[in-house]
Amino acid sequence: MIIRYPQEKEKLALLKAGDIVEFEGVIYTARDAAHKRIQEYLEKGKELPVDFKDSFIYYAGPTPTKPGKVIGSIGPTTSSRMDPYADMMNTLGVVATIGKGPRSNECTKKYINHHLLYFVTTGGCGALLSKAVQEAEEIAFLDLGPESIKRLYVKNFKMIVAIDYEGNNLFKGR
Repeated sequence: MIIRYPQEKEKLALLKAGDIVEFEGVIYTARDAAHKRIQEYLEKGKELPVDFKDSFIYYAGPTPTKPGKVIGSIGPTTSSRMDPYADMMNTLGVVATIGKGPRSNECTKKYINHHLLYFVTTGGCGALLSKAVQEAEEIAFLDLGPESIKRLYVKNFKMIVAIDYEGNNLFKGR
């Protein structure tokens, strides 16, 4: 299924675990260090440098960009490292996260309760995934290097629904 987001936001409700999606729209990168810093900002009541409402967050930290390219290789990182921040995704108004691998049972329950989607991409395909990135801009926490927050505009970004709105889980029983 092709989803142009946010124009076709209603299609998200149709997704089932195992569906393959070609995504077009904006996604933000944020990994461990960025998640930790966002949590600190929230705890201190500091204003965030990014409004994540209705956004997709991709657990990725791209490699350096080569001359003439938009971005370096941008494969997913292991999502379970971000499990402690599942409630924070709801607080931020995030719609979905993208990474690799299963989520803990506790995290999965939070995703279901908070009405969040979880997508996976294939680790080791970072160079291929980078071809879907049409625009890339480093927008926050630049001191974190590859783990800074980047705003990406992607087209034909392939991913698989791992946890859908009904709680179906691609990894259940594995």
